[in-house]
Amino acid sequence: MRRFLPLFVLALVAATVIFFVARPKPVAVQFVTATAADIQTSVVASGRVLPPARVDIGATITGRVETVRVREGARVAAGEVLVELEQRELKAAVAQAQAALRRAQARVSSVQTLALPTAVAAQQQAQANLALAEREAQRARDLLAKGFVSQSRVDDAERQLEVARSALAGARAQSGAQAAGGAEAQQAQSQLVEAEAALQLAQARLAQALIRAPEAGVVLERVIESGDIAQPGRRMMTLALDGAARLIVQVDEKNLPLIRAGAVATAAADAFPNERFDAIVNYISPGIDAARGTVELRLDVPKPPALLKSDMTVAIDVPGPLLKSSIMLPAEAVRQLQTDAPWVLVEREGLAVRVPVKTGLQTQGRVLISDGIRAGERVILSRDLEAGTRVRGRE
Repeated sequence: MRRFLPLFVLALVAATVIFFVARPKPVAVQFVTATAADIQTSVVASGRVLPPARVDIGATITGRVETVRVREGARVAAGEVLVELEQRELKAAVAQAQAALRRAQARVSSVQTLALPTAVAAQQQAQANLALAEREAQRARDLLAKGFVSQSRVDDAERQLEVARSALAGARAQSGAQAAGGAEAQQAQSQLVEAEAALQLAQARLAQALIRAPEAGVVLERVIESGDIAQPGRRMMTLALDGAARLIVQVDEKNLPLIRAGAVATAAADAFPNERFDAIVNYISPGIDAARGTVELRLDVPKPPALLKSDMTVAIDVPGPLLKSSIMLPAEAVRQLQTDAPWVLVEREGLAVRVPVKTGLQTQGRVLISDGIRAGERVILSRDLEAGTRVRGRE
């Protein structure tokens, strides 16, 4: 028995040596240590400068261009005359309308100051004549009853009475026609209203001969010259209207929890990366671009730098909420990140162990890990590695 013991020990030692020599060597890997910390999130994206509003300037009437007062690149104020059309015919129409208005005003005045008083006086005279005719007719009837006059005398008095009554009725009708609510007064007033409307129309057409800038801006293009025929619908020039500088950017929809209206972002044009300026988020689109999975943001620039030009590409950094005691890993450390079952490889006792995790926000190439690993664990970054592999490496 004692003779076989040394042989057993030798065999055990040999097997141990063979095991350690023959087993696979640890694979050198890179890893990152999971650390819980307060993390300031942000969303970085690329956008562009929105161009200002552009308007095409044209005429609303047909006419020959007499003067073009501005050229390309000129800055214009709101209401400034840009193009002047011939106005002789239009001015003559205004003068004609003014004359018609004066005639209508004179007729209204005549009705109020002459015709109406005359009609009232005629009505009063007719009333007096009727009273006299009534007295004469009654007197004739009394005398006939006493036998002092014949029937013919009474008949004449009755005829005079009927004439007086008719005259009074006519005078009343004439007075009523000249009064404020009468036919003559209403007709005169209607002619006055028509004359005023005709003058306003003539003046409006004359005003349309002066084409003005709707707002302050810059002339981008001019396509008409003196002597050309302006027509409705034909573009004369294009203006870029002044307005607040704005940025537009598309961000991944996954970053929506990090963005809020009113956030002050930092922006810089790609052409001038060292010239940074503030931009305020004022619009978050309620819809998502299904094709790209992005949401549109618009930002105001309160103090735009002079170097900022329309359609420039800009980089925008929008600050998000502060995450307290959170673990974030590089996105490349998380396998199957875009699926419902993401996982990581964690180094435990020299072996690569597959650990399922729950992920959260993703920003700037990093992923929030809400469950699955603890602070201090070493997460393997190497992608071409299987679970169960012996590993060694450095952080």
